[in-house]
Amino acid sequence: THYLFIVVVAVNSTLLTINAGDYIFYTDWAWTSFVVFSISQTLMLVVGACYYLTFTGVPGTATYYALIMTVYTWVAKGAWFALGYPYDFIVTPVWLPSAMLLDLAYWATKKNKHSLILFGGVMCGMSLPLFNMVNLITVADPLETAFKYPRPTLPPYMTPIEPAVGKFYNSPVALGAGAGAVLSVTMAALGCKLNT
Repeated sequence: THYLFIVVVAVNSTLLTINAGDYIFYTDWAWTSFVVFSISQTLMLVVGACYYLTFTGVPGTATYYALIMTVYTWVAKGAWFALGYPYDFIVTPVWLPSAMLLDLAYWATKKNKHSLILFGGVMCGMSLPLFNMVNLITVADPLETAFKYPRPTLPPYMTPIEPAVGKFYNSPVALGAGAGAVLSVTMAALGCKLNT
């Protein structure tokens, strides 16, 4: 059951990542989507990594879990090559550094679960949007990509609207990190709780 859970969470994380790549196509919604997808990926990472980490009790397991997510994503997105998508749009190993912070919190506090939940959850939640933005900066220009690889249909919820200037949209990393830091603590606690 333990290992089945790990596989299920990793697969779901992969599906989220494949969807998360789409925010680059919808430039009017890009920042909003970036925040939502950053948070969703953070939560999937933290619940599975904390579960796996406290299940084995071995620091380094969270990073190994993130590696599983990364490899799953590479395998799943490999099919996209056939569709002519660019390579830099496909490879997004953004979870590894955040998972390393979870491992570090667990190791540095001598395997204290509560420290893992509080410190690890906050660090993971705050760091992933930052790494995700670094990833976004390295990929191809969104407008160029959107025109080169047009979508046949646009989902209703992604219908472009006039971008809201100001508010939180000017700082998607800050918004994602703030929300992620709060929510990740809850999901880290859930991940640990699933072992008891």
